[in-house]
Amino acid sequence: MDFKHVSVLLEETIEGLNINPDGIYVDGTLGGGGHSYEICKRLSEKGRLIGIDQDGDALEAARKRLSEFEDRITLVRSNYCEIETILKDLGVSKVDGIVLDLGVSSYQLDNLDRGFSYKSDAPLDMRMDQRQVITAENIVNEYSENDLFRIIRDYGEDKFAKNIAKHICMARKKKPIETTQELSEIIKGAIPMKFQKNGHPAKKTFQAIRIEVNRELTVLRESIDAMIEHLNPNGRICIITFHSLEDRIVKTKFRQNENPCTCPPDFPVCVCGKKSKGKVITRKPIVPSEEEMEMNTRSKSSKLRIFERV
Repeated sequence: MDFKHVSVLLEETIEGLNINPDGIYVDGTLGGGGHSYEICKRLSEKGRLIGIDQDGDALEAARKRLSEFEDRITLVRSNYCEIETILKDLGVSKVDGIVLDLGVSSYQLDNLDRGFSYKSDAPLDMRMDQRQVITAENIVNEYSENDLFRIIRDYGEDKFAKNIAKHICMARKKKPIETTQELSEIIKGAIPMKFQKNGHPAKKTFQAIRIEVNRELTVLRESIDAMIEHLNPNGRICIITFHSLEDRIVKTKFRQNENPCTCPPDFPVCVCGKKSKGKVITRKPIVPSEEEMEMNTRSKSSKLRIFERV
């Protein structure tokens, strides 16, 4: 199966990076290489791109797509949370720009074997890195009812989280839940029919389980400070989110790096000694145009935020 993925907010992201042709750039979520390709097109022979992805299929697809730039790219199979180690191993201390596109790729959604989609039957997997041990099946069958309720409520923001968690636990007492179709049917049974008209009833729960499997919010929260630290002066980080919780983390982290002062508001001068790391370029997130949303429905919830290092 070909690795197909339409990069969202592509022009806005490339413009937001303010690319220096001789600079070093990191694509922390390489995917099919859409953003990286546009970055490489703008680099000189001195420029360099470091692409990171934990999905082996994505890396292979990106390697082919970026083959014409092979003299200026380095691809690494890892998670962007390991950026400090990756850069150190490559002998790089600072970079001029970083891109994160936190969306699940179309390939991952459409490849039935990966278990990301509620629209067809497949093993309950949902791992972005298939070297990882924990799968969606482990979470669905081994988490307590309270823990299932918590992740569906917090990560899926589903108002029927409590009932969904209850139905999952009732079903798994009879037999382990092993496939996406089984889970989808259980979720349908937990939500009243009159609330199943707006979108697929399993969508939010599948999203929540995927986030938990891949520790997506934890990884994001724990990585932003380190990435900003590795930017050169005037270097920029562009982060595209698809979920309100992701966007909230990015917004908060960017603001904290712009104004890290912890002094009480009534102090006449700062005494904590914490200095600003840069400035938020996007006071409000950049969202897709109507045209892009029509052409690519998966772009509808995307938001781009940009931060520049001083």
